[in-house]
Amino acid sequence: MTSEIDVGSRAGVKGGGDIAGRRIGTGRRGDQVFALSARASGILLLAIMAAIGVFLVWRAIPALQANEANFLTEEEWNPNATPPVFGIAQLAFGTLMSSFLALLMATPVAIGIALFISFYAPRRLAAGLGYLVDLLAAVPSIVYGLWGLHYFNTKMDDVGRFLNEYFGWIPLFGGDSVGGRSLLTASVILAIMILPIISSITREVFLQVPNANVEAALALGATRWEVIKLAVLPFGRSGMISAAMLGLGRALGETIAVAMVLSTAAGISIHILKDGGNTIAANIANSFAEAGETGRGALIASGLVLFVITLVVNMTARAIVARRKEFV
Repeated sequence: MTSEIDVGSRAGVKGGGDIAGRRIGTGRRGDQVFALSARASGILLLAIMAAIGVFLVWRAIPALQANEANFLTEEEWNPNATPPVFGIAQLAFGTLMSSFLALLMATPVAIGIALFISFYAPRRLAAGLGYLVDLLAAVPSIVYGLWGLHYFNTKMDDVGRFLNEYFGWIPLFGGDSVGGRSLLTASVILAIMILPIISSITREVFLQVPNANVEAALALGATRWEVIKLAVLPFGRSGMISAAMLGLGRALGETIAVAMVLSTAAGISIHILKDGGNTIAANIANSFAEAGETGRGALIASGLVLFVITLVVNMTARAIVARRKEFV
């Protein structure tokens, strides 16, 4: 009786071992398939980016060869002239200025919203506010552009005059030609557009803070703000930087809203209240329909510059996050 049980048990163990072995083998094959798929996806992404870069360079070379000005330092944009004269200086300046101003305005507000929803608001209110903020990201760019063109421009006209009158001694708010369709107006619109992106990602990072860190700070007698300062913000620093850089990438490439809000004006000016300006994306949207062969090549060349700027911004963000990875 005992021998039969032992034999049966050994058989069961042996069979179970075979099953376990087959399961482990299946798991290993699954891991290998997953690893290969992930590696192939990464390589495919790099190949797509390289193909985009090669295409932009290939289509831009004829226009750059025909250009009679320095593409990087020339402020005038007239690729349809004979001979063509165009440069990226003013467009790059307007793109970077409006995007960084939008980032400066949106990031503190987005972090404040994320902190309020995560740690201060009641649970039901926090859920509703979270949905409401996320809903802003679903609003199309054309809606922001129409709102800015028909309503917000007139309001910013008065704000611009106020800033120019009382703070004109600051170079950014100086100048004579003050209007509503300025870089400041475009920056505010961009800030509203990137606000939900930064806030949503930052909120998710804050919710990942270990409860042990929060409870330890509370056990030591820390106030709610001290808990946030000592436990939440250090942990979420890399996530906040990543969220801000993602919002900056959205601002750099925004087209329709900026094209509708910002009036075109030539020349580089540090006066953000000046009526007029231009960005790379808005210039592509406004000029592509009437561009000739050289003009399309020039616009593609400007798109290549925007591609490089975005790539540099993302690489910088990755480097900053890598230095802060001990908080992740």
